[in-house]
Amino acid sequence: MIRQLLADLTEQIVPVIDLVALIFIAFGVVEACVNIVRVHIGRSEDLHAARSVWMQLSRWLVAGLTFQLAADIIETSIAPSWDEIGQLGAIAVIRTFLDFFLARDQREVRDLQEETHIRASP
Repeated sequence: MIRQLLADLTEQIVPVIDLVALIFIAFGVVEACVNIVRVHIGRSEDLHAARSVWMQLSRWLVAGLTFQLAADIIETSIAPSWDEIGQLGAIAVIRTFLDFFLARDQREVRDLQEETHIRASP
């Protein structure tokens, strides 16, 4: 009975979590498109403006990927087969690598911006 209740709850919650992930990613993409157009229309030669757009998009992507991974973990926890566990493992590795590299890029851009700010300060 409890197992069936958990399975039913999982069937209801996983699509909601996937929807949240989709909303985060879609919002980030729309925001990035609007902002990159603004940067190019403004003919800004400021590399920081374009980098800032991509870094903001990467934050939204990381959030979306994190929610997708959570949904996958919940879904697989109810009736895991070896095939599902293997798929979850592959997805988790891919998303972890994406998250790692996006976070590293964010740190590098933040460090460059701080260096530029320090150099520009009197």
